[in-house]
Amino acid sequence: MNASLVIFLKEARENLRDKRTLINALLTGPLIGPLIFIMIVNIMISRELNQAEAPLELPVIGAAYAPNLIDALREQGFDPQPPVADPIAAVRNRDAAAVLRVPAGFGKSWGQGDPAQVEVYYDSSRRDTQQAVTRLRAMLENYARRTAGMRLIARGLSPALASPVVVDARDQSTPRSRAGALFSILPYFFVLTVFIGGMYLAVDLTAGERERQSLEPLFVNPVAPWRILIGKIAAICAFSVSSLLVCVAAFTVAARFIPTEKLGMDFGLGPAFALEVLVLMLPLVLLIAALQTLVAAFSKSYREAQTYLGLLMLVPVVPSVLLSILPIKTAAWMYTVPLLGQQVGITELLLGGAVTAAQVATCLVCGFAVAVLMLAITARVYASERLAISA
Repeated sequence: MNASLVIFLKEARENLRDKRTLINALLTGPLIGPLIFIMIVNIMISRELNQAEAPLELPVIGAAYAPNLIDALREQGFDPQPPVADPIAAVRNRDAAAVLRVPAGFGKSWGQGDPAQVEVYYDSSRRDTQQAVTRLRAMLENYARRTAGMRLIARGLSPALASPVVVDARDQSTPRSRAGALFSILPYFFVLTVFIGGMYLAVDLTAGERERQSLEPLFVNPVAPWRILIGKIAAICAFSVSSLLVCVAAFTVAARFIPTEKLGMDFGLGPAFALEVLVLMLPLVLLIAALQTLVAAFSKSYREAQTYLGLLMLVPVVPSVLLSILPIKTAAWMYTVPLLGQQVGITELLLGGAVTAAQVATCLVCGFAVAVLMLAITARVYASERLAISA
């Protein structure tokens, strides 16, 4: 039997017996992301929907100066609360999402036909109050437009004179693209899952065996070091792919627990999406396995390898952050860059777009080329006699 296959079967069988490796590679790694994501998204959506449907309860100072305004706001779902002594302190201390203040001169300005001013106190740094402030301002603007129209009619003029330009907003987003914007962090979770799925094997099969002094007896056998490396890499890739499949399946199931009908979204996380993700991620699986093995080979102990790989885990964050912050338009050259190509391709699939065969081929060819290069570098390190010596 081929030596690489023997080593692959040996390493896979031994690690399948290790409960810690199984839990980290096939449970904790692939499932922690979907569980945290679905919990956060559900909490956020439930809060936003509850705030949008519930009456808007905010303190009002000087409500007696503008009874008509308050009545008009009530018709739009506003529920005025008793005034507070200090509106600034109430907002800063989070006692109120916002405070509406009607000055004493509101009635006089209104009677004279002059602009009547109201004040809205809020803290723009508080994200939990943005919807309340937006709703209040929309109510006030709606009342202002309606009142302006009535004044023009009273003077025998058409309300259209106050709106010389009418904006007809045409939103071109689709249910899939809106869902893709919500799930834009998925590519990072997939890369992180592949990383975690093979990390413990990579550490144990190189740094761990080196620390246990079991590499030297293995290298004594009449087998080329690169064959030993291929067998270990294959075992790491097998666990990484299994972890990735569990993660994709978990996100597919998790998407069903999000109230998509209320959000007007369509996630489209089905078997076709899972297959396309798997194809795009294949070169990255081999590249990460080779990179993890290389780092573990340079480490003198199991703990040291864990430390280095923990720092290396931060690398996948870079393209995710760049694509989420910078308005980068997808270009063909991006598919030639490992990690970035997967990020761009999966994001395009989430948005409901299509990744062409040429783009997939570019991603695979360039990704496997870099992976093979990294594998060759790792093979040279494995060929060194000092690798088997525990420091």
